[in-house]
Amino acid sequence: MAELRATPSQTVGPFFHPALHRAGWNDLTRGGAQGERIAIEGRVLDGDGLPCDDALLEIWQANASGKYAHPDDPQPGDRLDPAFTGFGRAFSDAQGRYRFVTIRPGRVPGKDGALQAPHLNVGVFARGLLQRLCTRIYFADEPSNASDPVLAFLADPAARRTLLAVREPGRADALYRFDVVLQGAGETVFFEI
Repeated sequence: MAELRATPSQTVGPFFHPALHRAGWNDLTRGGAQGERIAIEGRVLDGDGLPCDDALLEIWQANASGKYAHPDDPQPGDRLDPAFTGFGRAFSDAQGRYRFVTIRPGRVPGKDGALQAPHLNVGVFARGLLQRLCTRIYFADEPSNASDPVLAFLADPAARRTLLAVREPGRADALYRFDVVLQGAGETVFFEI
């Protein structure tokens, strides 16, 4: 009789591009979403500062009125944008670069009802990770960041900066830069969810 052995531990990847890629998933505006159109570009970097060429980023966000396209969002239904799903997926290329085109989200209430600053929820999958990493993207030029409960929770200003997308100056379009650093110096803040 054959000896039974436990399956050895496995990491995630490197199958994201061939298995999960769908053209256009990184453009959340393709259905004619309402609101200010923005782009978010950046790189996914490992602990040595090298590009991760097979990372998958997923975003989930509220629409321009601050409503999620989800039945559990208790806000009034008239704030729903039927052309905006709020979900997108992008993949990193050989240089670790990714790009999303979306709309600037509105403010959403937190658990205590206080409004949060506009943000995108981000899931990161990459080769070598045992589970998805979760973070947020906030906008450095957003005045309501000062009262956001999640940002306020981070006492270290350097840690807070890892969650801020910075608008590229001198451009007519709204392009924000946001790098994801998986570990080491400048590591992006990740949340246990």
